[in-house]
Amino acid sequence: MASLNKKKTARLKRKKRIRKKMSGTSERPRLTVFRSARHIYAQVIDDTRGVTLASVSSLEKDIKDAPELKGKISVAGLAGKFLAERVMSKGITQVVFDRNGFRYHGRIKAVSDSAREAGLKF
Repeated sequence: MASLNKKKTARLKRKKRIRKKMSGTSERPRLTVFRSARHIYAQVIDDTRGVTLASVSSLEKDIKDAPELKGKISVAGLAGKFLAERVMSKGITQVVFDRNGFRYHGRIKAVSDSAREAGLKF
């Protein structure tokens, strides 16, 4: 249990360090990703106004009921695609990617890659 706390505190320290240098604006909001052991959550935030513009979660019915999904990485890819579609429908094409202290690999990478394929620019 102690190693879990060390991992979490290390991630939170990385998150703080990243967030000092990065913030989302109205023209280029921040796309942040959080992953738990089972699910993935992503949202696009305008930090100047403190508003979440769009969000997506692996708990949503559209993602849960998709028959072609096998594994957490494919679920994360579908979540990134849905998020990109929602954001682009609001007229936003560019975002700043915030990996939230997680390594850029696996599910985090799947979200960003599928959002790029759907048309978002990082």
